Amino acid sequence: MWQITGHDWVVTLLGNSIAQGRVSHACLFTGPPQVGKTTLALNLAQALNCDQLERPCQQCAPCRKISAGIHPDVRMIDLEYQALLREETPAQQRALRIETIRSLREQASLKPFEGQRKVFIIRDADDMTSEAANSLLKTLEEPPSHAVLILTARDARSLLPTIVSRCQMFGLRQVPTNLIEKELRARYKVDEERSSLLARLSSGRMGWAIATAQDDTVLKQRDDTLRQLALLPRMGRIDRLHYAEHLSRRAGSVRETLELWLGWWRDLLLIRSGCPEMISNVDLGPALEEQAAKHDLKDIVGVIDAIRRTKHQLELNVNPRLALEVLMLDLPSDSA
Repeated sequence: MWQITGHDWVVTLLGNSIAQGRVSHACLFTGPPQVGKTTLALNLAQALNCDQLERPCQQCAPCRKISAGIHPDVRMIDLEYQALLREETPAQQRALRIETIRSLREQASLKPFEGQRKVFIIRDADDMTSEAANSLLKTLEEPPSHAVLILTARDARSLLPTIVSRCQMFGLRQVPTNLIEKELRARYKVDEERSSLLARLSSGRMGWAIATAQDDTVLKQRDDTLRQLALLPRMGRIDRLHYAEHLSRRAGSVRETLELWLGWWRDLLLIRSGCPEMISNVDLGPALEEQAAKHDLKDIVGVIDAIRRTKHQLELNVNPRLALEVLMLDLPSDSA
C-alpha cells in the first residue's frame, strides 16, 4: 500500500514500472517542501524490496525495516546523514558535500546485503555543492545494475541539466485542499474544524498538514513568524537589517519562514482583489484585512515577486544574509 495522497498518477506509473521490471536506475521527484516527495521515495524503496505480490505491503520485514529507517540496503542521504559522517551537528551543515557523495558511490558499488535492490534517497539534491553534483553525475553515467538512486528537489532547474537528463522525473504538485482535509479526518482522526483549518493553511502540502496536526507547536511557531512579519513594515532600515541577520543564522527554517511570508502576502493580494473567501490564513482574517488596507496592489505584487526571488537565490546557495537583507529593504512601509 502506497502511503501517499494526491499523487495517484505517479503511483500508477511507478507501480506499472515495478510490475514490468522496468524501474529506472534514477528517479527525480520535484515539488514544494512537504508535498510528499520523501514519503514517495520511501514507498518506492519499499516496493523495490517488498516480499509480497502487492508492493509495498507495509507488513513484510523489508517494508517495516525501511519504514523504521533500519534497512541495511536503503540509505537516506541528507544533511543529518552528512552530519553523522562528519561528526558534526546538523546546524553546521549547509549543503551536501563531495565527501558525502563519494561515500554513496562506494556503497552503491557493493551488492545488496539482504534486499533485492540497494536504494539511495538523496533528499534535497538541489542543496549539493557543484563538486558533489559532478561526483554524483559519474554514478548516474555508469549506474550499478543493483542500485536505484532517488533524488528529491524543489525545482529541477536548480540541478545540473546533465543530472536531470539521466533521471526519470516526476513533478509533484500541491495536493487539493479537500483531499488533505479528508486524509486528516480519516487516517489521523482530526476533528472537522481543525482539519479544515489545517488543509487551508497547508498550501497543498500534505506533509505540513500532518506534522501540524500531530504537533501543536507548529501552529504556534507559524503565529510567531507571522506576528513578526506584521511588524516589519513599521521597522526602520537598521532594524530590518538586524532581523535579516537573525534569520540568516536559522538556516534550517528560513525557507519555511519564506513560505509563510509568501502565503501571507498572497492572502493580502486576494483581499485587495476582492476574493477574501479564497485566503489560506482563514483564522487571521481581521489582521489580514487591517494590513491589506495599508498597501496597494503594486506594493503587494512587488513583495510577492521579491520573496520568490529570494527563495530562488537561496536555492542557488547565494549568501543567505545578503539575499535576506535585500528582501528586507524591498518590503514596503505602512502607508497608514
